[in-house]
Amino acid sequence: MRTLQTVVTVTTAAALSLGLSACGTNEPSADGGTVSLTNCGRTVTLPAPAARGVTVNQGATESALTVGAGDQLVGTAYLDDAIAPALQAAYDKVPVLAPKYPSLEQVLTVHPDLVAASYSSAFGDKGIGTREELAGLGIATYVSPFGCENKDDRPAASWEAIAGEVSDYGVLFGRSAQADEVNTRMRQQLSDLERDAHGKGVRIFWWDNGTDTPSAGAGQGGPQLIMDAVGATNVFADQPGNWADVSWEQVLRADPEVIVLIDADFSSADSKKAYLQADPVLKNLTAVREQSYLVLPFSESTPGARTIDGAVALSDHLGSR
Repeated sequence: MRTLQTVVTVTTAAALSLGLSACGTNEPSADGGTVSLTNCGRTVTLPAPAARGVTVNQGATESALTVGAGDQLVGTAYLDDAIAPALQAAYDKVPVLAPKYPSLEQVLTVHPDLVAASYSSAFGDKGIGTREELAGLGIATYVSPFGCENKDDRPAASWEAIAGEVSDYGVLFGRSAQADEVNTRMRQQLSDLERDAHGKGVRIFWWDNGTDTPSAGAGQGGPQLIMDAVGATNVFADQPGNWADVSWEQVLRADPEVIVLIDADFSSADSKKAYLQADPVLKNLTAVREQSYLVLPFSESTPGARTIDGAVALSDHLGSR
């Protein structure tokens, strides 16, 4: 369960007034005061909302930009695919420190007060440095709850858990009013998708990467959330976890009507489509014969601020079939 607490040195009435007046603006919705929240089993504390943040991994970057914190970022790194068009202008103003994980030295050159990441690997052996090491340098750290190093600290994938992470970014950057707006909009979009139910009765194979052993969207991650939102049937819903290594024999038996092709720097949608169409057996799948594909960026398939965009795209695609 995500817990958070913001301690401000103003009266409750003044705090409420400040938050309401900031709603819809590009200014932080909190001013001064200690920021404190629980993240992956530890407490993250800053003396004030982050003013010099660094984000690594695309999900962290887009979460910060989604709550309007672009002017509070002094560095970013590590994309999996293209930044969301609506966030591109804000992203272009943030210095890119490295194409993948930056070194600790590169991070220190911009004097951050916060480093936020999507995955605990950002603070692993091949990352920036440990969270303890950064804390010793006076730098707060945050990891997406879905990427906590200890799996017991990870919440089950759900839309409310996604909203919780968005709220965390609102707290960290003093933009809780903006985060609330993002979550309200997401919940309304979900309601609309569930009402339309364009995926009702449609069997879907969600292909992330891999050809010898395809990695499929399983029953407990972002792909399942998206398919549930539109009423579709995941042909690998019985597989545990976010992703599952499956066989082409299983795909053939399931014979999906639609194939979602994930597009990412590490595995393009075009290469996957070409593989399906060139294979003498797979080309007979219903979805391949009918060219029934939807291409989605990887960043819309993992739990985070853009997952709702993936759900809207899938609904629109299925509604137009």
